[in-house]
Amino acid sequence: MPARVSEAFVLQTWPFKEGDLIVSFLTRDFGKLRGVARRARRPKSGFGSGLERLSHIRMSYFQRETRELVNIDSCDLLHSQFAVLNDFASACTLDFIAEVSEQLLPAAEPSEKYFRLVTAVLDHLKSGNAWQAVTYFSVWAVRLAGLLPELHFCLNCGLPLEHNAYFSRYTSGLHCHNCHGRGMWELSAESRAIAEEILHTPIARLPERQWTQHTAADLRRFLAQQMESQIERKLITFPVLEAA
Repeated sequence: MPARVSEAFVLQTWPFKEGDLIVSFLTRDFGKLRGVARRARRPKSGFGSGLERLSHIRMSYFQRETRELVNIDSCDLLHSQFAVLNDFASACTLDFIAEVSEQLLPAAEPSEKYFRLVTAVLDHLKSGNAWQAVTYFSVWAVRLAGLLPELHFCLNCGLPLEHNAYFSRYTSGLHCHNCHGRGMWELSAESRAIAEEILHTPIARLPERQWTQHTAADLRRFLAQQMESQIERKLITFPVLEAA
């Protein structure tokens, strides 16, 4: 079978055999794939830094019909994320994006919109605020996965959510003040407004706002719970990110 060449982001790697790596990567044209990079862990490997987390690469690989893993021939580094690693919150954001993409995306299902989302967020992360970038990514990752519930009406009574809303780990939607139960978290009206801005505005054109770790923290918790309900496990990187 002839080799394919795809623009891709590296999501995760695992040691395999002596000197090899298994690589999970997100391609623009074929979605999330996994492959074996032979001798990638050896000192004179031709892969260099191209297999670092969320490196933007051009990858050459081929796949046999009877095998799940592709064979990775080579990769050319297009963009590295090294420039943002000196900021702890940005480094944690990279970990979060990689974990969410690895866990949330189905295998071998192309998603041009998701690929463009990762591209835009990583580009913005180099010159913008980590909290804005990770919030934007979270909203759209949940939306593209079909997991974003109604943000304007109460899941229980169906009435409009005029003020703050409430959510729990055990329900997929939001509740009004009259319907919320014990132990629910609060989602502010401001954070729901931020979600609406994100859904209708490219990240580079979002209204100016003083973003801090506390900005839309309740929204990120709500979105993380939607992801965790889908993948049926806790996100390892989320508590680390929120403690950054």
